[in-house]
Amino acid sequence: MPEREFLKLIFVSGCVLSGLGKGITTSSIALLLKSSGYKTTAIKCDMYLNIDAGTMNPIEHGEVFVTNDKAETDQDIGHYERFLNTDLPGKNYITAGQVYFDVLNRERRLEYQGQSIDAYKEIPEEIIRRIKQAAKGYQMAVIELGGTVGEYQNIMFFEAIRRLKIRNPESTVLIHVGYLPIPKTLGEMKSKPIQQSIYQLGTLGLRPDFVIARSESPVDLKRREKIAFAAALDLEDVISNPDVKTVYEVPLLLDKQKFTAKLLKRLELKGRPKDLTSWRRMVKKIKSAQKPLRIGIVAKYISSGDFTLEDSYICVNEALKHAAWARGSKPQLEFIDAEKIGKASPDRVKKVLNGLDGIIVPQGWGSRGTEGKIKAIKFARENKIPFLGLCFGMQMAAVEFARNVLGLKGAHSKEADPKTPHPVIQIMPNQKKYL
Repeated sequence: MPEREFLKLIFVSGCVLSGLGKGITTSSIALLLKSSGYKTTAIKCDMYLNIDAGTMNPIEHGEVFVTNDKAETDQDIGHYERFLNTDLPGKNYITAGQVYFDVLNRERRLEYQGQSIDAYKEIPEEIIRRIKQAAKGYQMAVIELGGTVGEYQNIMFFEAIRRLKIRNPESTVLIHVGYLPIPKTLGEMKSKPIQQSIYQLGTLGLRPDFVIARSESPVDLKRREKIAFAAALDLEDVISNPDVKTVYEVPLLLDKQKFTAKLLKRLELKGRPKDLTSWRRMVKKIKSAQKPLRIGIVAKYISSGDFTLEDSYICVNEALKHAAWARGSKPQLEFIDAEKIGKASPDRVKKVLNGLDGIIVPQGWGSRGTEGKIKAIKFARENKIPFLGLCFGMQMAAVEFARNVLGLKGAHSKEADPKTPHPVIQIMPNQKKYL
């Protein structure tokens, strides 16, 4: 018999702070549904007015993930692909900029037949149209909403969910992910942030079907009861999601609490046997890895004030981790600020880079930090440390070789130094207008 056709939409919203783990939660839910035999995809909605993520500084937004059809998307699309083991198209990345752009273009083409265009009427409908277009051909679509509830720019996306819930209540689920901090001065897990965000959802005409509670440690019964009461949920619909050794444990953690069965019941679907054998095997291998493998990542999109921002290279990080785990090693990624290395003495450079098992110089743009990257590449070459240059990093390897082996003083990329006497890396013709 042919497979039954239907579409269920599972939305994942967040509260308290960004970087909470909505992307991993979305990926985990999609994996669990797929492992239960349902055709599943994942979609990311970002609230920015940017058309895509390609023009945003990685420090602002994290790494840009490029899909097979060349769309420049949010890094969470990369998480979805890793968990679902599939390639996703650019249409699975929806931004507010795309939505408003299309509505305004339709107005210019007179498709609204002279009517006044009201954002509250048209924008949520365009969001719904795009979600259904990305979900076409699937039985399940897990949709992550960027940002947090309560932000002004998110309102139209939550309105789209409200309309879908009114039209198809049995096919639309809202899962709210919130954080329970444990202030050091108190030593007690606090549930008020989640309670406040649930109240804010209520002002938008929404109530979560499930709450996934993120925290450093497992959420206890007392806190789960408070959350359930605030959301008018059964206690079993508040799911604990504490920090784990690796994000790849999260699907197993959710499934251990029978979340898959609960979600399918809420969607009025029968539970199916899950096949998580290979996933469990992978997690077991990750957790059993013992031999450390130190990899230095010399990059410039890592400093955010006094803090180190790893999200700027998240896909590079995950690729390194999987490569290490495949050989039974425990990856230790060390982020090295290219600007600081560029200004450092030879002794300092040696102290920072010595003892690494490998050095990577990843992608980047512009002149900032280039001298540090070149110093690191020179150190790797002279000390026979395995080196990998990614995109701009490989260009800097050519520059280093030209300077220090071929003797071309001042050799550089024209992108970084338009006046270099030895332009060993040329600028692409279609990029010249942006210099």
